[in-house]
Amino acid sequence: MSYFKTAILLAGLTGLFMGVGYLIGGASGAMIALVIAAAMNIFAYWNSDRMVLSMYGAHEVDQRTAPDLFNLVAELAGRAGLPMPRVFLMDEPQPNAFATGRNPQNAAVAVTTGLVQSVSREELAGVISHELAHIRNHDTLLMTITATIAGAISMLAQFGMFFGGNRDNNGPGIIGSIAMMILAPLGAMLVQMAISRTREYAADDLGARICGQPMWLASALSKIANAAHVVPNPEAERNPATAHMFIINPLSGQGMDNLFTTHPSTENRIAALQQLAAEMGAHGGTLSVNARGNYPRRSPWGRPSATRGPWG
Repeated sequence: MSYFKTAILLAGLTGLFMGVGYLIGGASGAMIALVIAAAMNIFAYWNSDRMVLSMYGAHEVDQRTAPDLFNLVAELAGRAGLPMPRVFLMDEPQPNAFATGRNPQNAAVAVTTGLVQSVSREELAGVISHELAHIRNHDTLLMTITATIAGAISMLAQFGMFFGGNRDNNGPGIIGSIAMMILAPLGAMLVQMAISRTREYAADDLGARICGQPMWLASALSKIANAAHVVPNPEAERNPATAHMFIINPLSGQGMDNLFTTHPSTENRIAALQQLAAEMGAHGGTLSVNARGNYPRRSPWGRPSATRGPWG
């Protein structure tokens, strides 16, 4: 159902994009808009991962510079049936993480120093498993495409103002142009956020199955969400369009309506993980990753540790 819903939302976003192009220049405008979007998507496909990692000052680590983190990612990637992704650290006190890359063969997992300093190894395993689930589900590419199309819609809506008063081009007119400038980007933003929320639930579910303990991820989500409200992420505040990439919304805005959030509520995510934990317990921890998966569900580390830090 999550894939079907995502496909419907993505089709709606594409239709909105083509509609804006048609309002500006008719059939030829729609085709020009399509060409522009294709060029933007090609650029994003090859460069988005490097751009966002550079934006957050992430530096790559390996088995020599961060052996515990690197080995944990390697073990979980093996359980998920994924190639080893590149591992990055961000010098950022807010605990958070994201995955990026155009495909599993060119993927990266980035975590903040605040995350590795504030959660247990088990909780960190839950977070990394969530990010690996995004990679396995190809969400990193999907979210790049949706962000690019949404950006193209906003650009076209602004561009349409130049044609609003010209009667010869069958444009939308001044009133229509103003409405389009407001409503088209808003509609694109809402669809983009709906896609993001859908994919977060799917990544929580698969991530919990990868690490074998849904409550590790639930505990981590609670800690990260609480910290995100009090520990600012200045780079994310300067680049709010990247907020959907993180496991928890890194922006500090309060009182936003659920309609305008990039992530599901943390309480709902934790409730879904609690239900999954109960189901896995009832089945002896043997629920599969998906219909084709056949990975072990038992914890690879034994019972959760009481240690507060992941390196202790």
